[in-house]
Amino acid sequence: MPAKTPLKILFSCIFATLLVYTVWASTRQPVLQWGGLTHGTDRYWTIATLMDAYFGFLTVYVWVFYKETRWLLRITWFIAIMLLGNMAMSAYVLLQLMRLKADQSASSILTVQNR
Repeated sequence: MPAKTPLKILFSCIFATLLVYTVWASTRQPVLQWGGLTHGTDRYWTIATLMDAYFGFLTVYVWVFYKETRWLLRITWFIAIMLLGNMAMSAYVLLQLMRLKADQSASSILTVQNR
C-alpha cells in the first residue's frame, strides 16, 4: 500500500469526524452561546474543542512519525504530544531547529528525516 493511502484515510476520518461533530454540536447549542464550563449544555462545544485539539496533536505527530526513524523516539514523542500538547510540539520543533547545520535552511526540518 502506498504511503499516501493511510494518510488519506487518516485525514479523511479526522475531517469527517470534526465536520459531523461540529454540525451535531451546532444543532444542540449555537457556538456563540457557549459559556465555557459553567453550564451542562456547554459540554458539546467543550468536547468539540478537545476533539479539535487532539486531532491537531495527531496531525503534528504524523510529521514527527515521518521525521523519527527509531520506534522508541516515535513512541516517546507520541506520549509527550498527547500529554503535553503544544508544549511538547514546540519543544520538538526547537530541537529540530537546534540540530540544523549552519548550511541548512530552516525548511529542511520539514523534510529531512532524523537517523
